[in-house]
Amino acid sequence: MHIVMHMNDVDLSEAFNSYVERRLRFGLGRFGARVGQVTVRVAADGRGQRHCRISTEVVPFGRVAVEERDPDLFAAIDRATGRIGRLFGRELERVRDARMGRESVRLAA
Repeated sequence: MHIVMHMNDVDLSEAFNSYVERRLRFGLGRFGARVGQVTVRVAADGRGQRHCRISTEVVPFGRVAVEERDPDLFAAIDRATGRIGRLFGRELERVRDARMGRESVRLAA
């Protein structure tokens, strides 16, 4: 898993980067080599909201992405990493079901 971090209008330390990486490894680690590049974008707007957008590559099927907003940046990151893990699993399951469906039609013919 290769993680790329983009911080816009947010001053964050190395400890924050390790926190995000740890949360991503927890959420996506079980998928192993299926996880391609992970892009994390963190930004703040003028109204006190923090945005966390996570996009990841589902090898070799495409990309999935989530975005969370919250005044507490850590809460936004926690929710986004949890959602990306669940979405990633559903995407792999959808692809697996589609493959099984095609194979069963071929076997029935």
